[in-house]
Amino acid sequence: MLKPKKKKEKRIKLSKESIQKAKRIFTYMRPYRGIFAIGWVFLVLSSLIGLLFPLLLGQLLGGDSGGESSMSGLFEKMNINNVNKFALALFIIFALQSVFSFFRVVLFTNVTENTLRDIRKDAFSRLIYMPMDFFNQNKVGELTSRIASDITQIQSTLQTTIAEFFRQFVIIIGGVAFLAFISFKLAMIMLATLPVIIVIAIVFGKFIKKLSKNAQDEAAKSNVVIEESLMGISNVKSFTNEQFMLSKYKKIVQSIRNLQVKSGLWRGVFISFVIFTMFSAIVFIIWQGLLMTQGPNPELARGDFFSFVMFTVMMGASFGSLPDMYANIQKAIGATENLMNIIETDSEKETHTGTKKPTITGKVAFSSVSFSYPQREDVPVLKNIQFDVEENQTIALVGSSGAGKSTIASLLLNYYPITDGEILFNGENVKNIDTNHLRSHIAIVPQEVILFAGTIKENILFGNTDASNEEVQTAAEKANALEFINSFPDGMETEVGDRGIQLSGGQKQRVAIARAILKDPKILILDEATSALDSESERLVQEALNTLMQGRTSFVIAHRLSTIKNADRIFVLEKGEIIETGKHDELIAKKGVYSNLVSLQGVEA
Repeated sequence: MLKPKKKKEKRIKLSKESIQKAKRIFTYMRPYRGIFAIGWVFLVLSSLIGLLFPLLLGQLLGGDSGGESSMSGLFEKMNINNVNKFALALFIIFALQSVFSFFRVVLFTNVTENTLRDIRKDAFSRLIYMPMDFFNQNKVGELTSRIASDITQIQSTLQTTIAEFFRQFVIIIGGVAFLAFISFKLAMIMLATLPVIIVIAIVFGKFIKKLSKNAQDEAAKSNVVIEESLMGISNVKSFTNEQFMLSKYKKIVQSIRNLQVKSGLWRGVFISFVIFTMFSAIVFIIWQGLLMTQGPNPELARGDFFSFVMFTVMMGASFGSLPDMYANIQKAIGATENLMNIIETDSEKETHTGTKKPTITGKVAFSSVSFSYPQREDVPVLKNIQFDVEENQTIALVGSSGAGKSTIASLLLNYYPITDGEILFNGENVKNIDTNHLRSHIAIVPQEVILFAGTIKENILFGNTDASNEEVQTAAEKANALEFINSFPDGMETEVGDRGIQLSGGQKQRVAIARAILKDPKILILDEATSALDSESERLVQEALNTLMQGRTSFVIAHRLSTIKNADRIFVLEKGEIIETGKHDELIAKKGVYSNLVSLQGVEA
């Protein structure tokens, strides 16, 4: 599982582990390997045919003077022996290269987009099925950055960078072969600089990759700040903390800027060194070549000399472009590593191995259940919780913040594995039950409802995507939502805005209740569903909740004790333990913790 604390260790270990993870991206390309192979054929052809350009141009510029050319026999066989035919041959080369490049680009783009589509689907599929603890440890903004910016980095690399990187190598290797054929002596002078450049490229490439990965991590943090600021914009504004969030963002983007500038500085040093070395070698080679073309018996024909110069310049350009492309490939490896970390993290499908699908009627039992959150295993949240609930009962959970009420709700939904004990649904251990089957019988109405961008109808349908229009209307009516929905010009098709911002708190609650009614669950969880509402909204929501609770087992988490007076049983929690249990009148008579809470709230006994 992704754990931010281990990021530094991962950066140190770059090498084989990150490259092995990057290689796994090719498993996504496997279904398209036929098209990809054809693309590589066109890439090789366009690269090889490009090598004929400096060869022919050099012979064209050199003419027939200055000794016998090493290529004269080849050109005689090809019947290319005058300026017009040389020019025509060059045009044919350019035409062929254009056609080959077109097909290479189209095929590589096709394979890349198909591959990235599959990666996006796989990554999101992993994220959506991740256990809740994963989201406790990883920030949403950082995760969305992995799906967005990292895939963009991979996209440019697969589409162009790898192809260009390979093409430059073909030019260099093919160029070396032609150079050796034209003049072995000059070729050896040219190759004298190659080992030095390769060694420096490897050393600098690793260093630049580390800087780039650090910059990507900082960019992910900046996305977190943006997302949190915009999601909580009402809080930011009400506390007049715009400047605080802006300062926080500025600090991170300054860090990104510093890392990128540092990376650019070292890339600049590297590229400058390569250019200096390369062009110094070119000048020296040209000087040596000119000397070889002079005298009564020149060692080198002028046509061969010009071809040699053209090859040297082309190879120099290829050498000059390699470091930057290598750095981009290094960035893509870092981006792929991040994505593979998500894709290879165990989701609930791997961690929740239950397969049984028992009949769920609402009968629930907690048997000596103890629980600690995975990232805080030394802090017990629930201690030896024991209770039995019959179907259609209403159970109220009462206690101060941090007592464990919401944790019980999370365990009912099997969000986390329990530390000790058993949770039973109709006598079956939750560990053995298929998670989707269990959750399909449970609905939750939280205190802070999150609606999805879209229409009211789409949000209600989230409870049952197969429901008919009539069922949606009925659910809205039972939730006391139909009146306000019909007051909008677009009715059910009214857009709720980002996270339901266009609706009031009470309206969002009633949409959430309609969603739960449409799901028709056997077990209902109400997590302080009315605590943040005004009196009128609370009345309408409470009426809707009473309708929703009929004929199903309900767990009600409440701070307002007036809403739970009619509960079949009330559990009073304190520091993760049930300290009192009974009906409202029974607990009042005990004169204990519950009775004191009732007195403090001024609720009529």
